[in-house]
Amino acid sequence: MKILDMRGRPCPIPAVNAKKALAEHDAAGVAVLVDNMAAVQNLEKMAKGTGCGFSYTRDGASGYKVTIVKGTGAQGFDGPEAVPNTAGGAAAENAGRGPVVLITSDSMGRGAEELGRLLVKGFIFSLSQLNPPPEAVIFLNGGARLTADGANTVPDLKILEGKGAGIYTCGTCADYYKLTESLAVGSIADMMAITSRLAKASGIITI
Repeated sequence: MKILDMRGRPCPIPAVNAKKALAEHDAAGVAVLVDNMAAVQNLEKMAKGTGCGFSYTRDGASGYKVTIVKGTGAQGFDGPEAVPNTAGGAAAENAGRGPVVLITSDSMGRGAEELGRLLVKGFIFSLSQLNPPPEAVIFLNGGARLTADGANTVPDLKILEGKGAGIYTCGTCADYYKLTESLAVGSIADMMAITSRLAKASGIITI
C-alpha cells in the first residue's frame, strides 16, 4: 500500500493527492500521514464519496495515519464534494434552490465590533426564515467561530440545517483557530469542496 506523507500540507492537498493515488491502476488503497484532525475528516469525506473504506489511528503525539481502501465503503456521501452537476443541466439543477451564503467573519459590516456581532446574529436568524432556505452556508476565516460551541449563532444554524441547508466550516480555518474539536453544527469542508459548491451555486451571498 502506497504511503503519502502529507504532514504540514494545507487542505485540500492531502485529499487531492490521496484521490490521485487511489486512481492508479494497481492501487488497492493508500495510507496518508497527516498532522491535524481537519485533514483526517476531509480524507474521510473523500473516501466515503468514492465508495472506499476509511480508518485512522494516532501516529505519534500530534499525527494521524489514515488508511483508505478501495471498494469497501458505502457510496452516497452528500457533502459538498458529492453535489451532482451535468453540462447543460445547471438551470434545472438550481431550480427552487436558495443561494450559497459565504460568511467570512464573526462580525458584520465595518465600525463597532460589538454591533457587528449583533448584526451577524440577526443575519443568520433571518437566513433561517427564508423559504427556500439557503442551499448552504459556508464559514471561512473568523466566521468559523460562529459554528463552534458557545456561539450564539448555533441554534439558528441548527434550524437551518434542519431545513436542509448544508452548514460547512473551512477545515483549515477551524484548525487555525483550534475549533475542530468544538464544532457544534454542520461539518468540516476542505477548500476543494467549498470551491466546487460555490461554482455550482444558483447564487452567492458574501459577507
